Amino acid sequence: MPVTLDRDALTFHADDVHPDARFTLEFQRTLRIPDDGRDYPLPPGLGRFPLRHVDDHAARLPHSWVARGGVLFPMYQAEAMWIAFPGRRYPFAVKIATGKINAVSGEPWVPGLNRDPQDYCVLPEQPWLDGYAVEKGVIRQFVAMPLGQGYTAEEQLTGAAEHGGLQIEVFPMKPEVYERILPDLAGTAYAGAAPLESVQLASLDMGLAPGGRMTQEIYEDPYGVDAWESQVSSRCFVSIANSLTWAAITGEAPPTEPPSAADYAAAGLPWFDYYGGDRAALKGAERLGKLKSVREMGEKKAETPLPENQSVEPGPVITLGDSEGTVVREGDF
Repeated sequence: MPVTLDRDALTFHADDVHPDARFTLEFQRTLRIPDDGRDYPLPPGLGRFPLRHVDDHAARLPHSWVARGGVLFPMYQAEAMWIAFPGRRYPFAVKIATGKINAVSGEPWVPGLNRDPQDYCVLPEQPWLDGYAVEKGVIRQFVAMPLGQGYTAEEQLTGAAEHGGLQIEVFPMKPEVYERILPDLAGTAYAGAAPLESVQLASLDMGLAPGGRMTQEIYEDPYGVDAWESQVSSRCFVSIANSLTWAAITGEAPPTEPPSAADYAAAGLPWFDYYGGDRAALKGAERLGKLKSVREMGEKKAETPLPENQSVEPGPVITLGDSEGTVVREGDF
């Protein structure tokens, strides 16, 4: 099942399974919500991170990155991101891990799909993923931190700073199941250089750590694990480079740093909520719930890893998703 890169998005193709079987995945820049123990609504998307082929920059990358293949994109230290699944309606089961730690189950990376506990998201039911599923209805935001400093989920759970980045594995739905449920899927698609030797490699490799708390549900698989083509899958390793080394790797300027949550809230701009109808949500992973956030780990280490972490009052919250619209009140005529 091939994966293609086009306009800073990955498209997974399973045309041999069904003509409709493809979907696009992108990494969205966003605000880093405050890491203060409060539950915040969904922050906005600020555009795609630039994605580049690892092979196009192999001469300037560590051998371990080249061996993993895949793609890379830049993030500043303490910057946040979310993963969007826009577009087509053909169902896929998608596993997401950071540093080989599953972001849904908290378990170490293993191939294939597992239902007990569920370690994957179901598309198109799941429109996006903003972080680690720490409890029912709550995630901790994906926040970039350098490997080797003890902040990432990988380091907290394994004690090692070996992998970093993100790992993705994708499974299409069996075509006979898709054809059977096709009427139920109507309307479920979602919009949405200098040589490297001059750069310290220790500052290059980034992982993801748990940040602030956000309201977001990860939905149970309504179809069952047998609905997916377990023998037809595709994997992609997504390496994260420190934005300060991006020009040395690619010859391109990195994106500008996003605004702070305080600046965004002060401007009165909207936040978001997602209504998933009667879909059942996973309860979250106990292993992930025990992780220390970046702020908590910084306090333990007597460090201040998060700039501009003051609490904010979110502005207007816009509801997205499966609602059938709000009722218009009938007044006096």
